Amino acid sequence: MEDSDLTGKIIGCAMRVHSAIGNGFQEVIYQRGLAVELENSGITFSREFEMPIYYQGKSIGTSRVDFLVEGRISVELKAVKKLESAHLAQAINYLEAYDLRIGFLLNFGAPSPQYRRLRNKKYIGKRD
Repeated sequence: MEDSDLTGKIIGCAMRVHSAIGNGFQEVIYQRGLAVELENSGITFSREFEMPIYYQGKSIGTSRVDFLVEGRISVELKAVKKLESAHLAQAINYLEAYDLRIGFLLNFGAPSPQYRRLRNKKYIGKRD
């Protein structure tokens, strides 16, 4: 799998945050904790990364992914008891809108941390 070293590090960072904090906090708390872990691991990232959304070649607004890691992996966080299909759809939409190959959906709200590694089936590489 492409970027397996980096994706493994991201998962490790998320596991350390959940282990230290547990579940039950607002999403922003986990976002701040993950930012600390990513930084401590030497991983470059942008938090609340905003990108334009296009429709028929025209910009129709913007959207923010929680993290854009190393300029190529989106990380969307949730703090809910159970991941729903709408959460998955949101994370996939980010991959497609930003033309990113790989992303993560991380849930800190469950008793055990949950994550889904996502792959953009519509990836064309326009960001490369």
